[in-house]
Amino acid sequence: MTAWADHRPPPGVVGRAVEHEQVSGLLSGSPLVTLTGAAGVGKSVLARAVLAEHTARHGGTVLRVGCWDGPSEGGPAEALLRAAGQADAACRDTARPLARQTAEPAGTPSRPGRTPTTSASPPAGGTAIAALAAYCRRQRATVLLDDCDPVRTECARLVRRLLRADPSLRIVVTARGPLGLAEERVVQLAPLAVTLGEGIAGPAVELLAARTGTEAPELLVAVCQALEGLPLAIALAAHQLDRMSLPQLAAQVDSDGPLFYSGPADTVRHTSLHAAQAAGYALCSPTDRRVWARLSVLPGDFDPWLAGCVCAGSDVPAAAVDGALERLRTVSVVERVRDAGGVHEDTGAALPPRYRLPRAARDFGRAQLREAGEESAALRRFRQACAALAAEAQIAWQGPNQQVAVRLVEDEQANLDAALTRPPQDAEDALGALEIAVSLWFQWAACGFRREGRAHLDRLLLLCREDTALRARALWLAGYLAAQEQSPAAAQALLDEAWTAAVLHADTDGLARIAHAHAVRELYGGDTAAAVACLEEATRHQARDPWFGPGPAHSWALLAIALAPLDAERARAAAGRAWETRHSDGDFWLYSTVLYARALTESAHGKPTAALRACHKALEAKKFIGDPLFIAGVRHTLAELRRTARKGPAAPDSGEETPWWQRGGPGVRARPFFSRLRAGS
Repeated sequence: MTAWADHRPPPGVVGRAVEHEQVSGLLSGSPLVTLTGAAGVGKSVLARAVLAEHTARHGGTVLRVGCWDGPSEGGPAEALLRAAGQADAACRDTARPLARQTAEPAGTPSRPGRTPTTSASPPAGGTAIAALAAYCRRQRATVLLDDCDPVRTECARLVRRLLRADPSLRIVVTARGPLGLAEERVVQLAPLAVTLGEGIAGPAVELLAARTGTEAPELLVAVCQALEGLPLAIALAAHQLDRMSLPQLAAQVDSDGPLFYSGPADTVRHTSLHAAQAAGYALCSPTDRRVWARLSVLPGDFDPWLAGCVCAGSDVPAAAVDGALERLRTVSVVERVRDAGGVHEDTGAALPPRYRLPRAARDFGRAQLREAGEESAALRRFRQACAALAAEAQIAWQGPNQQVAVRLVEDEQANLDAALTRPPQDAEDALGALEIAVSLWFQWAACGFRREGRAHLDRLLLLCREDTALRARALWLAGYLAAQEQSPAAAQALLDEAWTAAVLHADTDGLARIAHAHAVRELYGGDTAAAVACLEEATRHQARDPWFGPGPAHSWALLAIALAPLDAERARAAAGRAWETRHSDGDFWLYSTVLYARALTESAHGKPTAALRACHKALEAKKFIGDPLFIAGVRHTLAELRRTARKGPAAPDSGEETPWWQRGGPGVRARPFFSRLRAGS
């Protein structure tokens, strides 16, 4: 533990203007200001900068106690006395009784967020407190208790007694969590922003550029994004430029390397991210350490349910996980990205909180998980939990509001993507990944992410060779997506294999779905008669499993599209049957398809106004769930209908131009996996 009257020049602070002003304002009117945040976020740097400005403006001095710099006899009380220049024999004698009161029993860890009960101070303790308060008043000194996490309880007691002795004192505390006192005003520091808008570098990039220069801004942004804007991580990464180039650093920073990057620092725990995380890890209880380590398999934000699935075990009861999450949040290991109590905009249901483990804490936790030999089991539990999430989304898709399913998948975007792409550990684990891909059939087939779905299915089918009902569904889904992507040869091969599997498993639902997929293939190939025959076969089937794949209602809707230019009466009847046999009134996928079939029917048979109304409704319905290709087709039809309604020139001969669904123009934009809702479309 170190202590001094701090007269050193203030350190440079980048990107903290708002926080600097906030702390300065609080310091003028509040006796106790605490700066909290994750390890390496720059709490001490900002505190010293604010106090340097404060003393320069108002005079006085700063008494600093570095609480994490090593143990000291007498604890923070005697360290503060030494900082005041009063560590003579008499003051030491009066400080020791006070130190015994403010110190925890030997071997008892400080518990974040808990304010201990205090007893009345004996006269000796009161004398020491009075001496400290009198000195601070005479010298106009501000007390800085820096990095007080390992002795937080003792610091809380000391602060309380100092403020009782003199309420006009000014005390600044830096810690990973607050002291929990009534007088405390907390300022939480977040990592630095990497960008401030399109093309504008943020303070994190500015911090790195101070070492590297402003060339190669894309590489600077990439490095800072990988390090999540954490100032200590950026400083340590910049130090590596003594032995590697910036492109090499950018290539390396996505691996686990940054955890062990090292560089010079005032304290040992700041020489590497590993050391900084290890210091906080040592203060956690055994349960909190296990939860921290197991949370490291979660790549994105998560709710308490998913955390419980991954973390609970014989040594961590399920009921203990929620408490561990809150304790880890209190000490800035876990971030809370959404508070509890919100309302789901589609269902009105209460939303649970969501958390996130930042990269530095995640990498450290993963290292602890590997060292304990628990990584394999945690990854397996993670994939099983994601399979349950995907199954829940599949059931919600057939419910009264398909947006619930879409938003569930969107919320769990990073987790589901990781569960699909992380290499399986064995055949059973591969089947779990395949189950996720199959459960998300609606995301691939109905919401427009066909290419991503096919990539996952093609890879996982190679790993799952055993002839199971799940593999049969996966074969059909891969063939269906290939047909939608206008890959007739690949679709034919996959559907043939799926047909053999469906016959083997006596899966009549599967045979109907295969007929539906063949119809899609024939429609894109221009063979309308073959498509109609396939769809008529599919519509004769009564689905036993309404939760998976397009059922008879969707086959009726597709039949209406196929018949639209040929037979208006049959097309209208097919569209009516599609809506009559719907599984749910909230099936926007079916609704948009039926409306589009009606638009095509009315357009082909001389009713452009009715066709225009139906086309508009189809477009609005489809926007609820996405699918850029379908939306492009509807917009193409709308353009043709508007031209007809205005009695403009006839459209070009469709037989000589490329069909709209084969175009790669601006109407059909590639979109990243699960990005539609976050893109705001």
